[in-house]
Amino acid sequence: MVDTSSQAQQTWSQRFESALHPAIARFNASIGFDIELIEYDITGSQAHAQMLAQTGIISPEEGTQLVEGLEQIRQEYRRGEFNPGVDAEDVHFAVERRLTELVGDTGKKLHTARSRNDQVGTDTRLYLRDQITQLRQQLRSFQAVMIALAEQHVETLIPGYTHLQRAQPLSLAHHLLAYVEMTQRDWERLGDVYKRVNISPLGCGALAGTTFPIDRHYSAELLQFERVYSNSLDGVSDRDFAIEFLCAASLIMVHLSRLAEEVILWASEEFRFVLLKDSCSTGSSIMPQKKNPDVPELVRGKTGRVFGHLQALLVLMKGLPLAYNKDLQDDKEALFDGVKTVRGCLEAMTILMQEGLEFRTVRLNEAVNEDFANATDVADYLAAKGVPFREAYNLVGKVVKTSLAVGKLLKELTMEEWKALHPAFEADIYEAIAPHRVVAARNSYGGTGFEQVRRALAEAKARLDQG
Repeated sequence: MVDTSSQAQQTWSQRFESALHPAIARFNASIGFDIELIEYDITGSQAHAQMLAQTGIISPEEGTQLVEGLEQIRQEYRRGEFNPGVDAEDVHFAVERRLTELVGDTGKKLHTARSRNDQVGTDTRLYLRDQITQLRQQLRSFQAVMIALAEQHVETLIPGYTHLQRAQPLSLAHHLLAYVEMTQRDWERLGDVYKRVNISPLGCGALAGTTFPIDRHYSAELLQFERVYSNSLDGVSDRDFAIEFLCAASLIMVHLSRLAEEVILWASEEFRFVLLKDSCSTGSSIMPQKKNPDVPELVRGKTGRVFGHLQALLVLMKGLPLAYNKDLQDDKEALFDGVKTVRGCLEAMTILMQEGLEFRTVRLNEAVNEDFANATDVADYLAAKGVPFREAYNLVGKVVKTSLAVGKLLKELTMEEWKALHPAFEADIYEAIAPHRVVAARNSYGGTGFEQVRRALAEAKARLDQG
């Protein structure tokens, strides 16, 4: 038997002779997740009510009554006194129904010249605009932590890798600042997305606008939107801004996941570059000697989750005819979870880098002194003495081969052995291939030389000071 008790409560139900099947009502309802938008819905509705009063569509007294009633609902929600259930269908109807309970028939005038289609579009943009602002602040906090860590390690050396093979030694600060640059692009990218989020669809109606003499620019100004959609069909059906945000969020996760992977490697017994602190790691249930890098592993795992939300929204949108379709209800769970996931991961990685690990500088110093990562500098040394670089490169290949055969590092070759390889070698070769000297010498703009690293630090700090 179908329950018809909620039929009269639905705003659309008079067209129908019977109510939804209870299971279909639950399937159709979005209140379980779009309650996230309640305060944004209230804010958007207050602006709409003010616009209705400003244009004379309702009286000033009715406008005030609506605004005050909506504010009361906001306070009830904050106190935990307003908790609409599945019978409300969605957050918009839940607020409107409660408003009518508070102010009577005047509450029924709130939806004049508005559809749930432009209403949900407005709410979502208000929500995402706020989240982008907070996320950009989080990115700045992450950068501040990475910069502070880099300042401590300008002249700490770490092996640099290509193909995960030892390549050339680096300033640890230079390595850390690479992530500051990545997240700077993230910060700027979110600023670009914000511009396309900050457009008001309010007043587009269901799809074709309205016959009422509304002032869309006035309501947009009240809500601090930069401009309004110029096409009502586009206004109610556009989700480009949400896709763009999830693209930007995915790139943030790419950068966090790359750092997470490095921390996982660095914390392994094979690398031993960092020591994980107890505050950001856990142990094994059966192997008491282990300390697990849970934070970076979770970040690495959750990255795929955000990628999935992006893919889901792209697939959701690809076949939708104009204008609004119920499929668009499913944009919110992907968007909300994407926001929460990237913000949670960014917070966790910020804490990890600030207080959850310690670089093992003695081990790092050993690492840069135990390989052939200075081979390129031998070639550069010969090239500086007039030997053509390609010739020098081939010669150094032979040097490395010879050194491996006799079980020596380059620094362990005698002067006689150097001279036998090429007469251009002098005693200063030992200084030229010392790791600290190798790093300091790479003083080209953007390089790992200590002078360049200090310049990069100053520039990064200046960006933070600018906000």
